[in-house]
Amino acid sequence: MASSTVTSAQPERPPRPNLAFRRLRGKRSPAEFAAAVRRAAREIGERVSCDARYVGRVEAGEIRCPNYAYERVFLHMFPGRTLTDLGFAPRSSVRGRQARATVESRGAGEPYDTYGTHDVGDTQDVGDTQDLQDLYETHDNNEESDVLRRAFMTSGATVAAASLGPLGLALDAAAAGRPTRRAGTGEAGALEEAVRRIRLLDDRHGADGLYRRAAAPLRTAYALLDAGASRQATADRLYTGAGELAISVGWLAHDSGRFDDARSHYAEALATARMNGDAGLEAHAFCNMAFLARDAGRPREAVRAAQAAQRAARPLGSHRLMSLLALREAGGWAGLADRVGCEQALVRAQTFYGRGPSDTDPEWMSFYGEAELEGLEAQCWSTLGDWPRAARHARRAADLQDPHFTRNLALYSAELADDLARGGRPDEAAGAGMRVLDLLGEVQSSRIHTMLAGTTRVLLPHRRSSGVSAFLDRHAALPRPA
Repeated sequence: MASSTVTSAQPERPPRPNLAFRRLRGKRSPAEFAAAVRRAAREIGERVSCDARYVGRVEAGEIRCPNYAYERVFLHMFPGRTLTDLGFAPRSSVRGRQARATVESRGAGEPYDTYGTHDVGDTQDVGDTQDLQDLYETHDNNEESDVLRRAFMTSGATVAAASLGPLGLALDAAAAGRPTRRAGTGEAGALEEAVRRIRLLDDRHGADGLYRRAAAPLRTAYALLDAGASRQATADRLYTGAGELAISVGWLAHDSGRFDDARSHYAEALATARMNGDAGLEAHAFCNMAFLARDAGRPREAVRAAQAAQRAARPLGSHRLMSLLALREAGGWAGLADRVGCEQALVRAQTFYGRGPSDTDPEWMSFYGEAELEGLEAQCWSTLGDWPRAARHARRAADLQDPHFTRNLALYSAELADDLARGGRPDEAAGAGMRVLDLLGEVQSSRIHTMLAGTTRVLLPHRRSSGVSAFLDRHAALPRPA
């Protein structure tokens, strides 16, 4: 069905693989190398969201020259080398209209110095915080590149909304009744970048402040599908990008307690996956549907959705993906009070995880590491009422979590507090709860607020303890979520 969206156009220039960069990666997997890039960035005060997909695109030649943030990181990693030594093209050859840049003022003509120095992590205006990552780096069409740059430069919205600015241009054109031009690699890249930014912002700040802002770009993504694409490969990227964006928006709804909205978005993503024959997207959609069904009190549906996800994912060859899907199934069995089924699924999850990462691991699974494995297992034991075992896994999850991912750190700590409280250890629970409260200035998640509210109810009979009393008082002083 995707083929109907492809229309004739001038052939695009094939990228030239970056063999020098591939040699520098050596025997490390793309995921391992991406982790090294992120560590190097932290060493010099940069914050980049490098993942295996980014590394793959560099090596494939799709990113001909990195932005300034990545340039600083790469030169820090490989001292004494230039960008050319790393296999990149000179910046002047990929940035578009050089002649125009020489006559424009510094403020208008040097957006890269201002816009490429930080990753998304703050809530200031886009001009102060956005790392445009590789969005501009893949555009060989100068006019298209200029349009995308202006969209980011002129936006004054919050980072969450502004990061989706290029898609907004297509929406505005459609609303004005003007013909929407066929989508190309620029739109596909902008769509993929929008998905990455939503994930980054959710990891750091939670879903509550993001959901409403993400709905309009999702509509735009599907408008791009209707507009058609210049090549089959671009059409496939648009279908996958639109489906992944639907899942991301669905997750924002899910995490902020809007279960009906989440179910609708996940179903939309599943339909998109099946229309385009995209097994990876189908597995992702079923994965989230299983998670939602568990949270919504439909454990049997959670089991069946997780099993469907595993059938779709099996040919993809990703052990880490199969591990996560087994955990989703375990959560469903726990909700059915089937301890044997839960334990069997947990063993499968551990076995798959132990086989290690691979190049076939999906980009969206960057959150899934040992901390998430422990956290999801803690939730299973908690559902089964085994509070001591749940608390052990939740504590491991909190200890293992990279503090950079604030939302997950708060989530695991909230799980720990609740398990300790229900396991008869109120003082320790209050201490864990205090750590969650310390993080709530950075995190907006209805899920975490709901978990804390449940913990406070369990701790009320222990209010005479000074630690518990302090936690209850501080929790009571929190502003109520809107």
